[in-house]
Amino acid sequence: LHLPTAQLSVLDFSSVSFLFLISAMLFRRFMMVACASVVTSFKGMANWKLPSLQRTLENMETKEKFGDKKLVVITGTSSGLGRKTARAMLRTGKYHVVGAVRDTDKMEVVAEIEDFDMESFTPMHLELNSFDSVRKFCKELEQFKLSKPIDRLICNAGIYQPSLPYPKWSMDQHEQTMQVNFLSHFLMVSLLMPDMARAPDPRVIMVGSVTGNDNTVGGGGVYPIADLKDLEGLKAGAKNPVAMFDGYSFIGAKAYKDSKLCLMMTSNILHDKYHRQTGIAFSSIYPGCIAESPLFREKRAWFRKYFPVFMKYITGGFVGEEEAGQRLFQVAHDPRCSKSGVYWSWNGGPREGRGAEALEKGGQISGGGGAGGGWDSIFENDQSDKVLNSELATQLFHYSSGVTGAEWPAANQPKSPCPTLKVIGAVTQFVNKKEELKRSKVAGTAGAATQVGAVAGTVVDTVVGGTVGKALKAAQTKLLGDIPAEAFNGDFGVPQPAVTSEILVPAKSRVGPLRAVWRRLRRKKQPPIDEEHVSGVVHLDATTRVTVSQSVTDDEDTSVAEQVESDVRLALEGDGLPVPAAPQTFSSGIAAEPAMPSS
Repeated sequence: LHLPTAQLSVLDFSSVSFLFLISAMLFRRFMMVACASVVTSFKGMANWKLPSLQRTLENMETKEKFGDKKLVVITGTSSGLGRKTARAMLRTGKYHVVGAVRDTDKMEVVAEIEDFDMESFTPMHLELNSFDSVRKFCKELEQFKLSKPIDRLICNAGIYQPSLPYPKWSMDQHEQTMQVNFLSHFLMVSLLMPDMARAPDPRVIMVGSVTGNDNTVGGGGVYPIADLKDLEGLKAGAKNPVAMFDGYSFIGAKAYKDSKLCLMMTSNILHDKYHRQTGIAFSSIYPGCIAESPLFREKRAWFRKYFPVFMKYITGGFVGEEEAGQRLFQVAHDPRCSKSGVYWSWNGGPREGRGAEALEKGGQISGGGGAGGGWDSIFENDQSDKVLNSELATQLFHYSSGVTGAEWPAANQPKSPCPTLKVIGAVTQFVNKKEELKRSKVAGTAGAATQVGAVAGTVVDTVVGGTVGKALKAAQTKLLGDIPAEAFNGDFGVPQPAVTSEILVPAKSRVGPLRAVWRRLRRKKQPPIDEEHVSGVVHLDATTRVTVSQSVTDDEDTSVAEQVESDVRLALEGDGLPVPAAPQTFSSGIAAEPAMPSS
């Protein structure tokens, strides 16, 4: 408090205690805020780079080009949901939108009709039927945006081909619906995600569908139902003539539903693997059934005429393009939607034709998809068991990466970029690898290369341990003292024989260099094994095996074991090795025992 003594004498004890308590509370609050910002500071330090003239000039050019606007990439902005979403974002004046479209000429006409601010909108060519086009688009985007990170990626573009009884194929020979709706977006996320991690509030939004969730009437009550089964088709490459991810025959409507199921599963696994590491919020949405969307352009005329009427007045699930665009815009814009791992939906409000039923529910028609309800009707919707199947999602992620050639960073938790940690960590990793090589030898599972590494590690330990190590151990004993007796108590383990390995060469104990040389000289004078003590023959075939103890420690047992090793090698070239009539263990630690029958 740093108050003069005269003033302290005026304050009574309770006042001083109260002020001390307030100070402690403020200090605690400060420490909580500091700790909560550790991960964010790690991310900022990781993105920090030494200033340079080239980087400074590039940042100035980026600032002049984009100002303070966030950079948004939306696929499929020339029609439907993507078109209305782009317009909603541009009207705020806070975003620069890159519209990824197949037909840039059409996009320019649409932009003029919708009165897009062309200073804040950039159409770029993207053909989702081609992985090469996806890669080319990402490279052009990298050049266009300069040093500006991508703040939002909205995977919206999609096709629906329910009418034909046979599949249409992409340029990469995958079924078009699965490549356009899912595979190409999967590849795009992998290419853009590292750059998005630099943004302060990055979001990746997948446009899902109620048809991919079989826990609703729209997804589970209308044939065909989305179901990837065991992904046998994807495991086979999902390439012509294999159209469906489940490996079954082609159904156009099911291909669309499966693609939406894949998008929602991918959003979940990206959240699990990369949200904490990158800070990116991965989410999926169902904006409602846009019954008048160009998505249904391949349906017959009577369907396009009566389906909107059915959805509007019978089911109540109808949503216009304008409102659906506002909903997708909300997930990209609303601070409440920065939460990751969520499937967003909206409750509908009262509409014509719903009557008293809607009024009895306070103006809300419960359930995702209905029109109306406004900005605050958004909620975190439930996902089906299929969407939440993490094991299948892991397989989907793995095989989709193989099909598309997508490369992902290792899934790691945030780490401090502190240089001290990197130096100490490198030393620790070296020591850890050396010790792991030595440990692997004990279980008898080490390969040839690992065994060589283990021997090298042992040599290093022997040299260092006999020189510098002795001084360090002596200093350690003096400084730290002896290990307390309690550390050796409380062991309930039953004494076990030494670890054995099905190899014919016994492991030697580590001894001092001079002592080892002396033992080699003595072993040359050891007499051979007296064959009168053995009878019978062991043949090294499928019915018998010889196990060799690795616990030979004294001189006598070591020499006997080496003699047995010599006999075994001779037996491999002859008729076999003499053994006792009944199975028993020799003093050398070798026993003959029947092997397990082969399967």
